[in-house]
Amino acid sequence: MSQQAVQTVGSEEIAARLRRAVLDGEDWPIAVLDAMAAWTAPVEQFRGARHTYFIAGEAFDWLTLAQRLSVELSGLAPDDEVERLLFSGRLPARIDESVFRDVLGVEKIRGILNYFYGVTVEEALLYAVEREIQKRLLSNGVQFNGDLSERAFLRLYRRSEAELLWLFREEMGYPQRTSISFSHYKEFTYWLFKYRVRNSDKAKTASDTRKGLEQLEEMTAAHRVARSLAVR
Repeated sequence: MSQQAVQTVGSEEIAARLRRAVLDGEDWPIAVLDAMAAWTAPVEQFRGARHTYFIAGEAFDWLTLAQRLSVELSGLAPDDEVERLLFSGRLPARIDESVFRDVLGVEKIRGILNYFYGVTVEEALLYAVEREIQKRLLSNGVQFNGDLSERAFLRLYRRSEAELLWLFREEMGYPQRTSISFSHYKEFTYWLFKYRVRNSDKAKTASDTRKGLEQLEEMTAAHRVARSLAVR
């Protein structure tokens, strides 16, 4: 199926079924996971915005789908639980990992992992490379006021961001614009991940992935500390 095609057949029915299930007494997280398991539309135009749920048909952005499905939960689920899912990616403690995996199924779980490594970790890797460049410049006594992200792109992908963005749009059949939407930028990030893997040897790919994971863990730990301080 073309990544650009907007497929809405069945989406409204799944959303309505979710709401009916919660009204009938089903625990809302299970109803949401059931809806996700049944969901097939890779892209949807909803309330005037384009939502991409399956990037390149293989990376499942489950939190974007959760945000869309949460519309059906208005007045039917505890606000704090829904907000925790949307902002922290955490379901209530009563829904453990085995339930999450069993309800979603193998294909959706594989898609979530593809998204994690291809978008979340890739973004963290870019940030880690920016920090490395900044630290090296500072250690050499250089006060750099330019665009660190551009240097990070050149180091990581050996091409400028503008050039890679042009190649991405050319390959995907998207128009060449001067700006990019948030949805398309996530697609671009996943494309960058695949581009890097294609153009790096296995050792370099593994090393970069570890760097991204370490940066992500550092950021997550910092967020935990900030959150604990905020609630005191």
